[in-house]
Amino acid sequence: MTQQIPSTEPELAGVRNFRDVGGLPTADGRRVRHGVLFRSGHLAHATDEDAAFLSALGLHTVFDFRNAADQKLEGPDVELPGVRNVNLPLSDPADGSEFWKMVRDGDIDQLRGILGDGKAAGRMIASYRSIIRERTAEHAQVLHSLAEDSVPALMHCAAGKDRAGLSIAVTLLALGVEREAILADYLESNAKHRRYRVRRSAGSAEAYSPEVMELLSPLFDARAEYLAAAFETIEETWGGVDAYLEQGLGLSPVTRERLRDRLLD
Repeated sequence: MTQQIPSTEPELAGVRNFRDVGGLPTADGRRVRHGVLFRSGHLAHATDEDAAFLSALGLHTVFDFRNAADQKLEGPDVELPGVRNVNLPLSDPADGSEFWKMVRDGDIDQLRGILGDGKAAGRMIASYRSIIRERTAEHAQVLHSLAEDSVPALMHCAAGKDRAGLSIAVTLLALGVEREAILADYLESNAKHRRYRVRRSAGSAEAYSPEVMELLSPLFDARAEYLAAAFETIEETWGGVDAYLEQGLGLSPVTRERLRDRLLD
């Protein structure tokens, strides 16, 4: 008997921000098929029950967009029998390591200096723009893999919000999903039970003070302005989504149609 893939979100104890992207509408009236494209935070802390649930999804490929520093901090993903794990870092392993150490360990004055006065949000917007401009090879690999044989697939990074969020957004653009639906899915990462748990040194009483959490919030929020910056970068750099997919990612109309056939009802 074939196990039915649940379209509602399961309770996973050690994996945050998991969801099936199925059901999102395309501009031409189709919908993303349930049970073929999933997104989440990292799988390093998955419990045995979580791993059993993930194994039952029939996954072909897990795309892990974390870098070496992430993996050192959180650990490797749990192994799922018969599932291919593809590591495609969407940020340089050394990029920002000192910055993130400051986020975890810095005192209030240091945090004000690197995050205050809009610096945190500005950093996020710059990061989204650079991932779109500079990581075309990685996004191309994901889309071509999905079109060929990598379905069902799970995409994740650390929190499942930024790098995985952008890769999901790019995939949804290729499928012709409506922009409003892409944004709504992206913003679901803000739900309290989905959010990445901020790790701070526990050595001081102010480690999680209201001011510290306010300074950190732009780094851990999913904000419409971040995704808008990514979409604007596509328009500014390639002139539109079709040109981005064909010229930037090398996705031919034939391959794009194969992708749509695999992932859409």
